[in-house]
Amino acid sequence: MSKFLGKNYSIVTPVVISAAIAASAIISGSANAETQNSTKSVNADALVEQVQLRPSAVAQNVTSVSQLSDVKPTDWAFTALQSLVERYGCIAGYPDRTFRGKQATSRYEFAAGLNACLDKINEIISAGLADKVSKEDLATLQKLQEEFAAELATLRGRVDALDAKTAKLEAQQFSTTTKLRGEAIFGLAAASDGTTATGVDKTNTTFSYRVRLNLDTSFTGKDLLRTRLQASNTGQYRDLVGQNANGNSTRLSFDGFGYSGSAANNFEINRLYYKFPVGDSITAYIAPIGAPEDVLSPLNPIESDSQGTVSRFGRFNPLIRIASSSRDNGLAIAGLTFKFNDKARLELLYSASNPASATGQGGVTGQDTKLAAQLVAQPIDSLTLGIGYARAYTVGNTLSSGLNVDTFGLSALNALGVSGINTDTVVGSLVWDITKKFSFNTWGSYTFANATGTTTAGTTFTSWLAAISGKDLFTEGDLAAISFGQPLLRTSVTGSAQGSANTPYQLEAFYRFRVSKNISITPGVFFVFNQGSDSANGTATVGVIRTTFSF
Repeated sequence: MSKFLGKNYSIVTPVVISAAIAASAIISGSANAETQNSTKSVNADALVEQVQLRPSAVAQNVTSVSQLSDVKPTDWAFTALQSLVERYGCIAGYPDRTFRGKQATSRYEFAAGLNACLDKINEIISAGLADKVSKEDLATLQKLQEEFAAELATLRGRVDALDAKTAKLEAQQFSTTTKLRGEAIFGLAAASDGTTATGVDKTNTTFSYRVRLNLDTSFTGKDLLRTRLQASNTGQYRDLVGQNANGNSTRLSFDGFGYSGSAANNFEINRLYYKFPVGDSITAYIAPIGAPEDVLSPLNPIESDSQGTVSRFGRFNPLIRIASSSRDNGLAIAGLTFKFNDKARLELLYSASNPASATGQGGVTGQDTKLAAQLVAQPIDSLTLGIGYARAYTVGNTLSSGLNVDTFGLSALNALGVSGINTDTVVGSLVWDITKKFSFNTWGSYTFANATGTTTAGTTFTSWLAAISGKDLFTEGDLAAISFGQPLLRTSVTGSAQGSANTPYQLEAFYRFRVSKNISITPGVFFVFNQGSDSANGTATVGVIRTTFSF
């Protein structure tokens, strides 16, 4: 916020604005004020030391000293303030109608206030009203100008430089409505798949990248149109270590070239959505290319793929993941968020495969579709709870989650002719801020699946995760976390579907340290036990050093 002090000077902080108030009182007080215990005049040097002011809000002009609730007729400065208001109109108070004359001010703040009053008095003189300025006040002003000559010169130089920079920015600005934000990830990763069935432990080390450019546009100040461009060559580790048969156990949080069919190193539109308020309590979301997490809160303080978890499993629960992994050049999404109050909200989402689907079944009602709702409540400031439900349909023999083995079972597909899967997913989430630095979060999910094309095949998928994280442990901006959970597991099989042989588990740890405001480095490692839900696959180990540049 800014307030113009004088003709050509703009001071942009409440500190300087309030300093003007202090200076105003001093100027007038030097001629008129009396101390509490004496009627003797106070000289300018003494007043500079006596007047104290520390701002906490933007000043507002007053027309009468009686409007200042903390200035009483018995105060030594009352007469000075009254005279200043009536004669010069060069005083202001805080929004709560207080003057706060007992707080401290610096010399530069005082100089800013002095400059403001000098301009005000110059305006009076220029208007032919010089007789309204007393000789005593002019003498005091001259003394103050001499005393603060250096500060006034510095202040004016800074303001002139600021005006020049502002004019340059206005002439060269990208857009009056759009801001450009960028992010680049350098990822060094090494993996061992731990496979023992063949007697060969497949390993691989890669150095890859991902770049994103967000064009964020606001037309009203409350809405957001986001256009995201992305290029990447970070492949899926299930492919890099030959784990296609073992599902998605070892995938990284920031992997993938983009949407289905896109190639490495090509820029594509990765996100295109418009979010806007409807009234005071509803936010709408429309996206021809969107993602469920834009509407459904992940309720996970370490979910960021560039600043948080290094594994795919550690980011989102199945409420977000199911019917979302293939995306086929992006999901078409419509969403609404109903904010009941500061403590509760309801999130609603409908997603469908993009019309450019490789199968030709994409569209609002074709191929993968999902209808989801999540109620988020915060009964106390340190506790956030969520309960969500999703009804989804996915084409073929998969939940389209990109998580650990999420197929319905090969025998069900082959013998019964499964054409798709209907699922009902229930997820409960909790985030507990134990202290200002440490948080605990957990979620658990049940997915009840039924195959289409048959009435005898059904199964249940379960998954859960728990994590504890700490921020600013050693330096500001640091983040450390350790998590343990069970990736998606196929259980309770009926009909001809095949159950999972073993229960998979994942253990992950990472530490993000902030090199600077725009650079962070995150070393992390995660282990997947019984990957692909089969102990014969051994334990996979993935180590990552992720460097993130934001600009």
